[in-house]
Amino acid sequence: MSKTEIITFEKLPTNVEELKAVADLSSPFKTAALAVAAFANYGKDVQATVDMINYLKGPQPLSPYDIQFVRDRLAGKDYIMRSYFKGSSPENDYQPTAPYQVEVSDNPYSYTNEGYAVLYLTSSGADNPRPVTLRLKPSTGEWFLWQHTFLADIRQPQSENPWA
Repeated sequence: MSKTEIITFEKLPTNVEELKAVADLSSPFKTAALAVAAFANYGKDVQATVDMINYLKGPQPLSPYDIQFVRDRLAGKDYIMRSYFKGSSPENDYQPTAPYQVEVSDNPYSYTNEGYAVLYLTSSGADNPRPVTLRLKPSTGEWFLWQHTFLADIRQPQSENPWA
């Protein structure tokens, strides 16, 4: 049986202090949505975004390889992360409106590896939801970002599509 949660942010965090103020790591759904909110800041402030992601990764921060991976996926493509907010679409150049809502789902196979959860994020620019893997820290009951595979490219915004 699948479950879907809509996580709402009145304002998106722009630094690690703002992220910590709204962070609830007690649920993998909430941690997944927080990752979207944090990565959405990438085009505005790379270092602040890395700091926020490192907080969400818990005891295992981003490696230099991870930072390069993120840069390769998001540099000049701010629209990728905006596509995960409800109300965005290629036609409106992925411009969501506040409050910002992220749809996170699981499926019957999401928890097959003990201590991990593979959840799915809905993007308005992709045909299928994108996976994100979270890891449970049993001593605290907190869920942390483990793999951020949802940064793959999506359909271009209409304003950037030469064929539109």
